[in-house]
Amino acid sequence: MEHKTRKLPTVADLRALKGRRQLTMMKFFSLDEAAAAEAAGIDIASVPADVLFHPEYRQVAPTIFSMAGQTHTECGSPSEYLKWCNSAIEKGADALYCSGSFETVSMLSNEYIPVVGHVGLVPARATWTGGFKAVGKTANDALELLQQVKSYENAGAIGVELEVVPVEVADEISKRTSILVWSMGAGAGCDAQYLYSNDILGYTDGHIPGMLKSIEILRVNLRGFKTSVLERLKNL
Repeated sequence: MEHKTRKLPTVADLRALKGRRQLTMMKFFSLDEAAAAEAAGIDIASVPADVLFHPEYRQVAPTIFSMAGQTHTECGSPSEYLKWCNSAIEKGADALYCSGSFETVSMLSNEYIPVVGHVGLVPARATWTGGFKAVGKTANDALELLQQVKSYENAGAIGVELEVVPVEVADEISKRTSILVWSMGAGAGCDAQYLYSNDILGYTDGHIPGMLKSIEILRVNLRGFKTSVLERLKNL
């Protein structure tokens, strides 16, 4: 599909692409980054609520399938969370990220709200999986990940974020589920590659996520470019 003629994809459109074309996914934090992602042809985005609900968002990102996120604990009771999710859809969200229980996902799905879960290294639940490290290295752990994905599938989720999972495990999981699997440091065998804008653009100092080592040269070049521009401005 050519970017110049593309339209905002539906859930059905994305499902139809599973196994046929790898999607691109990004998390960005501003309208400027949203506009750049649109120009680059990014398929899917995770977007902070204040950006996604901005009146100008759909003007700058009309064809990006955009996902909002708000934890159920921040919203209060299940009924209050459901109310927030319905409001998010009305304001332009195409799907909702939910790291809550399978029961919560099922509640949203039963109301026809497209919902995406999270498996593997889930930051809010990292203590249960041994901290901030890869998940699924043993056969038992890999099978548990598959079961979690199947539970999301049975709960009615349209997809899951699979974070910091061995490539071979992620590949097999993606093949064994009908829902979309979005890789966050889980290799190229999933249905989408998910990266953060601040990592791609070199805004983050210090630790570089493993999946971005191959584009570190881009980060270096960006830093050099910015330094060069600043020096020129100082000498005007």
